Amino acid sequence: MANRPLSPHLTIYRFAYTMALSILHRITGIALAAGLVLLVLWLMALAGGPGTYAGFQQFAAGWLFSVLLALWLVAFLYHLANGIRHLFWDAGIGMERAQARRSALVVIVAVTVVAVVLLYVLFGKVAA
Repeated sequence: MANRPLSPHLTIYRFAYTMALSILHRITGIALAAGLVLLVLWLMALAGGPGTYAGFQQFAAGWLFSVLLALWLVAFLYHLANGIRHLFWDAGIGMERAQARRSALVVIVAVTVVAVVLLYVLFGKVAA
């Protein structure tokens, strides 16, 4: 009994994209928590006065902040869409293998479409 695994290992299961979505859901949750650090830094800079806020604005004007903001937005969209999928599962809806795979595809397509539109609106160069 001491040699038995405590839980199933990755070597037992055949990899499926639904597994990747589950792993990605966890990763985006961590990314959202890390993004909250940026939000808190922004609020601290805002509360710190004009000089502190000007320093944060200088950082926020750079390309690195734009990339982090875009990644944070995509992580949020994915985590939200997949979280809604999980709420349906909690209600017992969509638990069959084919339904779970179809809902995974819906999440991927929805996140891609909404992310492209929002990233274009936020970062796209609009000619005046």
